[in-house]
Amino acid sequence: MRIVARFAKYASLVGASAVVLIPLVVVLFASFKTHAEYGSTGPLTPPRNWLHLDNFVTAWTGGDMLRGFVNTTLILVVSLAGTIAVGTLAAYAINRFEFAFKRLILGLFLVAALVPGVTTQVATYQIVKSMGLVNTPWSAIVLFMGTDIISIYIFLQFMQSIPASLDQAAMMDGASRFTIYRRIILPLMKPAVATVVIIKGIAIYNEFYIPFLYMRSPELNVVSTALFRFKGPYGAQWETIAACTMIVIVPTVVIFLLLQRFIYNGITAGATK
Repeated sequence: MRIVARFAKYASLVGASAVVLIPLVVVLFASFKTHAEYGSTGPLTPPRNWLHLDNFVTAWTGGDMLRGFVNTTLILVVSLAGTIAVGTLAAYAINRFEFAFKRLILGLFLVAALVPGVTTQVATYQIVKSMGLVNTPWSAIVLFMGTDIISIYIFLQFMQSIPASLDQAAMMDGASRFTIYRRIILPLMKPAVATVVIIKGIAIYNEFYIPFLYMRSPELNVVSTALFRFKGPYGAQWETIAACTMIVIVPTVVIFLLLQRFIYNGITAGATK
């Protein structure tokens, strides 16, 4: 039974790895193929010439990737800064203060997270349009800046590991609540902040629906909508889309590999301290 269990464990790991890696391999192979080669070979057939970089040149210039990275960086930085400010302040208030309907508010957070965002897009679009934010980067920033329930719970979990005696000691020294938050709570929440930055940052970086719906001007191109430039009514340049996809994936993979330890530390810190 022990041998069978070990075999099942490694077989499941190999199967899960194959499910994740095979699509990436298919995209990688397609990005180095010519149009004729892409149409005449299988998806798992390696390209004949690994030095064929025309697809990457076309993707970078035709997709206006440089502008896309600049716009994406702007939206990403402002949205994450707002998310951290709103989320940490909300977690601090919920954890440290007792007020009416506290449980109800937490329940409403959960209910809001369970409602599919697509079902509210008609009302959301009307609100954003009435604010004059359509076709501006602020439309995406405002929608991304709202702190989701996962971020709230990560901050709340970590707040529970910070003893309230630190607040009391600071208040005895004359510190205000905001000073306590800024000088004590926020620096101690760095692992949780890093976790939220990575998780939500990747989600914003990969988001397609919101930029495509609210930012239709060509000068507001982001990395996710750059791929759509090569999809036309009579077909698609799949080898160029694959090259564009690889350009988009590489920064995400590098950043994740460099910072992945912060995800595990931030998620488990509240439970281990």
